[in-house]
Amino acid sequence: MRHRELDNIKVIGFDADDTLWINEPFFRENEERFCDMLEPYCPRHDILKHLLTIEIRNMELYGYGVKAFVLSMIETAIEISGETIPNKMVKKIMEMGKEQLEMPVELLPSVRETLKELKQDYRLVMVTKGDLLDQERKLKKSSLTSMFHHIEIVSDKREGEYQKIINHLDILPQEFMMVGNSLKSDVIPALAIDAFAVHVPFHTTWIHEMVDVTLTNDKFFEIEKIEDLLPILKIKQPA
Repeated sequence: MRHRELDNIKVIGFDADDTLWINEPFFRENEERFCDMLEPYCPRHDILKHLLTIEIRNMELYGYGVKAFVLSMIETAIEISGETIPNKMVKKIMEMGKEQLEMPVELLPSVRETLKELKQDYRLVMVTKGDLLDQERKLKKSSLTSMFHHIEIVSDKREGEYQKIINHLDILPQEFMMVGNSLKSDVIPALAIDAFAVHVPFHTTWIHEMVDVTLTNDKFFEIEKIEDLLPILKIKQPA
């Protein structure tokens, strides 16, 4: 049964990374290269475990994004090697980060067409977390800027951040829907402020973003691909 309050929605928020364009696989590829470099010092599983620990430890200082990832890789390499890591390895890690920052932006299937359809009836906003310069760069490369009424790049996504966005847009929580690939960042905090939330799973998810929950909230929807949002809102999919 269609939720009757869906008719009240005025604004739809979209996560960016792995919701609109591909992002996480680039981190996983560089993690594999990083493990290749450090295997003489430590087994791969232990390298990845140590890296995750340091990334989480550094989050309050560095936030999210490629730059934070690179700094955490360097710190991990120093610790695992017992401070014997050669300078050329540090340089290689930095080069890996620069290459990742310069990667082209690849939109996920049907993103542009879906946003175009939704824009006719709703205000669309982007709500993404990460490094400001990197997210702005990716948005520009995506050529999606004109689709959005408002763009919010935040250091993290918690209930407070969503409430601030709601207040800024001068709407009620029940008039907002958040769409994203992360239950932890895009869905759970949006539902907590009584907004709608739509989960669009992506095949690769950072372990820190994984949560083991079963959601029964009637304002929660899970779809396979972004264009599946259209029939939920009773919008005919483009031919």
